[in-house]
Amino acid sequence: MTPPSSLLTRRHLTARLSAFGFASLTLPGLAEAQALPATPACEAPASGARRQTEGPYFTPSSPLKRDLRGDGPGETLVLSGFVLTRQCQPLPGALVDLWHADTQGQYDNAGYRFRGHQLSDAQGRYQFITRIPGFYPGRTRHFHVKVQAGNRPLLTTQLYFPEERAANQRDRIFHDSLLMQVTAAAGGQIGRFDFVLAD
Repeated sequence: MTPPSSLLTRRHLTARLSAFGFASLTLPGLAEAQALPATPACEAPASGARRQTEGPYFTPSSPLKRDLRGDGPGETLVLSGFVLTRQCQPLPGALVDLWHADTQGQYDNAGYRFRGHQLSDAQGRYQFITRIPGFYPGRTRHFHVKVQAGNRPLLTTQLYFPEERAANQRDRIFHDSLLMQVTAAAGGQIGRFDFVLAD
């Protein structure tokens, strides 16, 4: 049961994360989120995850990097989830490429700040440790993601923050099916999103 406060205590967060298999997450700094839950039982949508534009700021060949905190200041967010088939089977070795603006709403178009990729593990799990992006004109807070597994179609999409209700509604690209599950924690936030790839 979530405590009344919107900020979870260490004890409540540890219990909550343990239920999902995130027990090795160290607090208060959200320093090393390593363990992830087993592949969830689910009913994936037949159409897979919703596609969205990559926008003008994609840079190919991002570094193999899951911890982006060193790229700049800001509140920490640990983003985790699975890459799955429409039948809810895990997709190991899927490329997950993440990029986003810094806290001032600026993208690094000359280098690779707040840009990185990784491969999902044997259970289809991925995880990034990053900073919460800022706003820029016309857009709500968001992450950009590309996901590719084997010969399946490339998924390009964006992820959104549920607490940004007003900004989300003003953003013409926003779609509520791409809202992350976000939980406040001492030292940052925990985000979750599972990618379901088309065949």
